[in-house]
Amino acid sequence: MALLLFQRCLPRLSSRFSTQNVKYIATETSQSLRVKSYICCLSQCNKNTDLLNVDKIPKSCCNHSQFIFTRKFHVSNCYYNEVVIVNTPSFADSISDGDVKLEKAVGDFVKEDDVVCEIETDKTSVPVPSPKSGIVEEYLVEDGQTVTAGTPLFKLKITDAAVDSAPKSAPAAETPSPTQQPPQPPKAEAVPASSTSGPIPTTPPPAPPLPKEPISTKPLDSIKPKSAPASQNVPLSGSRSETKVNMSRIRQRTAQRLKQAQNECAMLTTFNEIDMSNIIDLRKQYKETFLKKFGLKLGFMSAFVKASAYALTDQPVVNAVIDNKEILYRDYIDISVAVSTPKGLVVPVIRSVEKMNYADIEKEIASLGEKARTGSLAIEDMEGGTFTISNGGVFGSLFGTPIINPPQSAILGMHAVNDKPVAINGKVEIRPIMVVALTYDHRLIDGREAVTFLKKIKSAVEDPRVILLDL
Repeated sequence: MALLLFQRCLPRLSSRFSTQNVKYIATETSQSLRVKSYICCLSQCNKNTDLLNVDKIPKSCCNHSQFIFTRKFHVSNCYYNEVVIVNTPSFADSISDGDVKLEKAVGDFVKEDDVVCEIETDKTSVPVPSPKSGIVEEYLVEDGQTVTAGTPLFKLKITDAAVDSAPKSAPAAETPSPTQQPPQPPKAEAVPASSTSGPIPTTPPPAPPLPKEPISTKPLDSIKPKSAPASQNVPLSGSRSETKVNMSRIRQRTAQRLKQAQNECAMLTTFNEIDMSNIIDLRKQYKETFLKKFGLKLGFMSAFVKASAYALTDQPVVNAVIDNKEILYRDYIDISVAVSTPKGLVVPVIRSVEKMNYADIEKEIASLGEKARTGSLAIEDMEGGTFTISNGGVFGSLFGTPIINPPQSAILGMHAVNDKPVAINGKVEIRPIMVVALTYDHRLIDGREAVTFLKKIKSAVEDPRVILLDL
């Protein structure tokens, strides 16, 4: 093995330490003869000898009959500014292509793992990092171009430090323009004097003769005002413009799926109000202890996710889906949580919620939320899901009817918490109230199941002990 490594690697290793960037080496019929001939050529034939031409190699160096073809050895700069081509990464099975978004310019220096471009797919953006530190030498695709897996994206010249661009020539010193003289007022043209000299007449010319017939007068009623000229397009004050941009792939996919839900599902929405007093007190009482033990803040979303899993277990039809002429029931609960990002709406999935406690749910929500904000959600993070929760209350929404996330059968809409007067034991009290909405597919879910499901969520959020007691 050592001999084999020596025979195969010595020519390449020697070429890296040679003074010339490129060597043309004759390849022998065997590995051992190749090594001997290469060492011989380096020691004796390095005086501007054209090794590419076998006839010019001295007989003292090698046996001509042993040469069959030539081989070219390239020596890099450390690695002599080696250039690599970076290709489009592979996608998930459900995605065939994506649009390129260039993040760096040609000539920019990038470090290893810096994102050079992104591939925007129907569900997420796939970052394409730099495999090594180097300079973006050339893009092989255009911004916005649709590519598939394996498509060459850009060329990267590997180097450890940024190469300063050639110094730009100093701009020529601006010569001060001569001071412009103010324009002189036009001089009055001299009227040439009359060639005939004499006294100027002082008697005025005679008046013109009077007309023979008096001028006819018209009555005032017969005089019609002239019509105003046609109004012309007068430009409005200020600037007004329109800008047209392309829809992102995520926005196109979202629009397609929402329209699909409207066309296929018989959507109906039912509402209820939840008194948030107990869950707010519970959060205030245990948020410090929860933070010290788990390193996470205790929020409201985990309570609704856990309450939804509890209600889905009680009403499994809400967790089911229509599959052609059959109904598919699931014995697991995967809840999708809608997250708004600058690039569009994404719905990462919390899997097997029925087996999680509050801390597990908060950890998963924090992890998926961070991925959504940084654009690092994988396709696997958003596939599946049996039920969706959308929280419009974070934006101040008071009331709304969410649209089903196909192919699911229902979605829960949360809204803002507001103080409202409510009747408690015959007395009017001010309580923090949240309006919740359940949109469901009426083809599969009847009103009884939908209302019962929403009441289960209401009872579990208002008093979490219901979940512990399985009431």
